[in-house]
Amino acid sequence: MPRLQTVLLDPAGRDQATVLEVLEGVCRVYCPCEETEGMTLAFLQSGDRLRTDRMCSEGACVEALTALKFRRDSVSTDEMGIDAVNEWTLQLLRVRHLGQAEQRLHALLALLVNRLGLRCSDSYQLPFRLTHDRFGELIGATRVTTTRLLSKWRQADLVAMAPGDVTMRLSPDLISSSPLQF
Repeated sequence: MPRLQTVLLDPAGRDQATVLEVLEGVCRVYCPCEETEGMTLAFLQSGDRLRTDRMCSEGACVEALTALKFRRDSVSTDEMGIDAVNEWTLQLLRVRHLGQAEQRLHALLALLVNRLGLRCSDSYQLPFRLTHDRFGELIGATRVTTTRLLSKWRQADLVAMAPGDVTMRLSPDLISSSPLQF
């Protein structure tokens, strides 16, 4: 692939574990999502391998920074395990890359529900609660901003946190309208 050329790795293969291996050259891997505006995920060089099936829902783009040779293969049996820390880091980076605090908190709640939540008859439930300070830290906002947003959603019956309860209930409408899909 010539320098400065870009190629989209088809997200249709997300159900199959795949790995991108750089044979020669250097490339930038980025998220093509409109919401994250080309967020850089990694820089790779000869010999580097990157799982591509656990990346952005829109796939991933490879930009050749030098002349590039790479291949995309099925993940070998010894690579099948999921690196949970790297996957969480990627998803939290996607959340933090959104432009507005409300979008970031909305996406964070959807991520938490999709990964850790329980489906109830009329809502989703997180089996834990985070402080407003912790939400602020995760989305790059102040506690005051987080409190204001959660209060707004509580008044709209999109979020429920009963005093003394350790869980959070979230509306399916809130989760399905997230600015990012997980």
